[in-house]
Amino acid sequence: MDVLNLARWQFGITTVYHFLMVPLTIGLAVLVAGMQTAWVRTGKPHYLAMTRFWGKLLLVNFAMGVVTGIVQEFQFGMTWSAYSRFVGDVIGSPVAMEGLVAFFVESTFLGLWMFGWDRLPKRVHLACAWAFSLATVASAYFILAANSWMQHPVGVSLVDGRPRLTSISALLTNNTALAAIPHTIAGAFAVAGAFLVGIAVWKLRNSTDGAWRASLKLGAVVGAVAFAALAITGDRQAKLMFEQQPMKMAAAEALCHSESPAGFSIFAYGDVAKPDCENVKSITVPALLSFLAHGDLSTEVKGIQELVPEYEAKYGAGVDYVPNLPVTYWGFRLMIGFGAISALVGVTALWLTRRGRTPSRWLARLGLASITLPFLGNSFGWIFTEMGRQPFVVAPNPSGVDGVWMLTAQGVSGLTAGEVLASLIALTATYTVLAVVEVYLIVRLARAGTEPAPAEDTDELAFAY
Repeated sequence: MDVLNLARWQFGITTVYHFLMVPLTIGLAVLVAGMQTAWVRTGKPHYLAMTRFWGKLLLVNFAMGVVTGIVQEFQFGMTWSAYSRFVGDVIGSPVAMEGLVAFFVESTFLGLWMFGWDRLPKRVHLACAWAFSLATVASAYFILAANSWMQHPVGVSLVDGRPRLTSISALLTNNTALAAIPHTIAGAFAVAGAFLVGIAVWKLRNSTDGAWRASLKLGAVVGAVAFAALAITGDRQAKLMFEQQPMKMAAAEALCHSESPAGFSIFAYGDVAKPDCENVKSITVPALLSFLAHGDLSTEVKGIQELVPEYEAKYGAGVDYVPNLPVTYWGFRLMIGFGAISALVGVTALWLTRRGRTPSRWLARLGLASITLPFLGNSFGWIFTEMGRQPFVVAPNPSGVDGVWMLTAQGVSGLTAGEVLASLIALTATYTVLAVVEVYLIVRLARAGTEPAPAEDTDELAFAY
């Protein structure tokens, strides 16, 4: 493999792994703050037990997220130095905001919350939980603003062949970012909801602790609402994709030729890897793609064969402007499918455990297995988002400044294949070990269950957290 492909594999592996931690931290942090709020307001002990139990799992996940996130920063200089020189004057600002503002707030108030049990007044301690949880959302906002600029560059001018930031407000209010942020946060709540449901329904098999039943109800409701939010926000993203990245829209549907009206492909069989679609047959919903693209049932959606000449005329010939079609087509459908099944499992578990019913063995196992579904859905969604804009690492803005775009092949560092392969192997091995450690700790804490320490045993409680 050449340097470019090795560098892409390395960034892809480390990013997807890191993003497994991110949505759980965001969603679970807010839910834990909500649990603690319920305890402070009502004084009911099961809310305290929920806060302590889920808080421990949150801390493990947050720690792993920090460790794996640091590597992401280093990769910009390690394997993508040309890209960093090109975009550094732009995305350096939101990345710095994430690190210097959001992350410092997260770390500070998480520490106060972790060691502040029985040391801080209840409401001050609760405020620390909310400060930490909202800071995780702010952190996601700044990172998504940077990523969205790469999808749709705004607020810049071109000076000496490089973009220069002229409006930080334009970058932070980029319509691509404003659509991506609620979609990503909804995905985080889908992950947290499934996490609550899976563990709670498993624990309910052998426990009558009210904390598990309350956790199951909360997780199921949050998961169902999150999936509805994902559908609504995803519709907005689809319309922006139609305007800003028409090739990604065509690749998502393996749409080789323009259609008016355009049908939405539910399932395709044949070789979708070839952009001529000679051997591809699809089961489609008539005119639905036109509705997703423009809100009506007649809009033409351009196909790959018609878009390639347009891209060659604008950005130069000799480049393959078609993304990996199997990845984009199936990634888009797996994202939707895993999200829908996860929400369905949550609602099913809620219904089958109504009025104090004990979950069956198969339901407990299904709940545990379903924890993985929104993680997979989130991962496939990000893979589709990033792979769908290829061959660009900075996608061109159709209505933006000419020249503010960069091919992925232009962004890689001048390293040898052996050097990148060595770091790829080392990072993959390290992340595998970290994955084993996290799963072990999560399983161990989940098996221990809700056993809150006595209120007076402050030191032991602080140590446990």
